[in-house]
Amino acid sequence: MTSFLLQITTTATTAPADTAAIAANAQAAAAPGLSLIDLVLQGGWIMVPIFLLSFISIYVIIERYITIRRAAVNPDSFMAGIRGLMVKGDLQGAKLLCAQNPSPLARMIEKGIRRIGLPLKEIEASVENVGKVEVARLEKNISILGIIAGIAPMLGFVGTIIGVIKIFYAISTTGDFGIAQISGGLYTKMVTSAAGLIVGIIAHVGYHWLSIMVERLVFRMENSAIEFMDILQDN
Repeated sequence: MTSFLLQITTTATTAPADTAAIAANAQAAAAPGLSLIDLVLQGGWIMVPIFLLSFISIYVIIERYITIRRAAVNPDSFMAGIRGLMVKGDLQGAKLLCAQNPSPLARMIEKGIRRIGLPLKEIEASVENVGKVEVARLEKNISILGIIAGIAPMLGFVGTIIGVIKIFYAISTTGDFGIAQISGGLYTKMVTSAAGLIVGIIAHVGYHWLSIMVERLVFRMENSAIEFMDILQDN
């Protein structure tokens, strides 16, 4: 009999706890989830230029990467072939070899071959001028990434500040000052800062990454130009 009463007592005490736990779980399940799309939309109109900057950044990074990779594809045997043809005096064959390699290096060497017969200083100047033009083509639009890297975070901060101003304006007009009101409006406005920083980081990384690729290619072009001038001096 005593054990039966203890069992009833235990059941009676655990029942409210189980009921409370079930109610808490049901309330948590019923609470609306935070969707990424909804959160982005809460950022307001400032998200439009931020998304536009992100699209431009991705486009420039992909386009410049493909262009630089294509420009860097030049077989190691190219300069060896140029040397062999020029030693034989086959300038037409050297020009044809340059035409078959659509790269900045080949265009530089072709310009130098077409200037053969002029003083070496003029040939060197012609090669350098073509090299400067080719480098400018490789660096095209890369500076845009540097601008976006500075502008995007600023736009994000502007969106957050505008949101904070609206929150405190609403408080001043309604007189309703509460933690729920402030936090509920502020976390949505912080989305613009996060988005701006993400876009800025992408543009910053892309800018330096592409600049390193261009520097490596320019170094190879300079070495090949020096090698070409050595071939002219030796012959």
